[in-house]
Amino acid sequence: MSRIISDVIDDKLIIPCLRDSVGIIKDIDNKSKKSFFSASEIDVSLYDNIVICMSGGKDSIASLLHLLDVGVDRKKIELWHHDVDGREGSTLMDWPFMADYNRKLAEQFDIPLYFSWLEGGFEGEMLKNNSLSKPHKVETPNGLITLERDAKRGKKSTRLKFPQVSASLQTRWCSSALKIDVGRRALTNQSRFDGKKVLFITGERREESSNRAKYNQLEPHMVDCRNGKKSRHVDAWRPVLHWSEDRVWDALKRHDILAPVPYRLGWGRSSCMKCIFNGPSIWATIQHYFPEELDSIADYENQFGLTISRNKRSVKELARDAKPMKINDVDALVQAMKREYKLPILSGPNWDMPAGAFADYKCGPS
Repeated sequence: MSRIISDVIDDKLIIPCLRDSVGIIKDIDNKSKKSFFSASEIDVSLYDNIVICMSGGKDSIASLLHLLDVGVDRKKIELWHHDVDGREGSTLMDWPFMADYNRKLAEQFDIPLYFSWLEGGFEGEMLKNNSLSKPHKVETPNGLITLERDAKRGKKSTRLKFPQVSASLQTRWCSSALKIDVGRRALTNQSRFDGKKVLFITGERREESSNRAKYNQLEPHMVDCRNGKKSRHVDAWRPVLHWSEDRVWDALKRHDILAPVPYRLGWGRSSCMKCIFNGPSIWATIQHYFPEELDSIADYENQFGLTISRNKRSVKELARDAKPMKINDVDALVQAMKREYKLPILSGPNWDMPAGAFADYKCGPS
């Protein structure tokens, strides 16, 4: 397929149309039908490689646990984590411990974990000024590879503003530039996937947003070329798409997985600490417990003359007029700003529902 520039990936690539309802899919080679609105069970044994995009949040963890519950061969599974801030020194957006948490989660299950990122991360892309996006860095079984941009076919552009709270991935570019495009290039630039059947798993759930409610559960991935020269068969599957939040937490409880730190602090999601979809109470909580973290966001809003919020109120104003959450989990609070993850992965006999569970907080337009 033709090269897709990360800046211009739009919703047509990730928001599929509502199609037929089919519950159990066995024949992944059926050429007459490739996309299914409902596919809660598929024959995963037909795939050579199974890639799970592991954010470190409850839904991606539940996706892994579901595969283990249905008896998938662990040797086929690998976890991919996209480092939002990159590895070049920026700490603007993400939780400091998130990379190490994912590393230790993978070690707990004895499953390989590969990191990938956009050079310079979120901050570098945001500060792009009449230039191409930076290269992608992708860890592979054979080491780290650098995927340069095509200077002849690429298009220079300027950001100089935060991603906007929008369903369009042209303006809400963090998802496309830092996750979707990184995963796409990681698939297309590893010959080990040529001639193979690959299952690419993400942890979206329908109840998170009105747009996610329309997603297909099984469909060809955007880089699928099963009938092409490389015979790379890639299906995208969302195994927990139809799950309720109750079922997600039940899966973590059954497997004794301690709730990830963001939920223990009261966050309803385990995305970036300073996600653009944060509500006023989250910004107020950051201001109360981690004031320097809010200052870095506010400074950029002032520099750009443009707020994250669509109502043109700065994060400082939103925080000022909201009440911060009270964080009672001292262990999680101490861990929050440390790069090394020092808490357990497993809960032991006393599993507790975290403060952020069932928070009245949707994931936004995506």
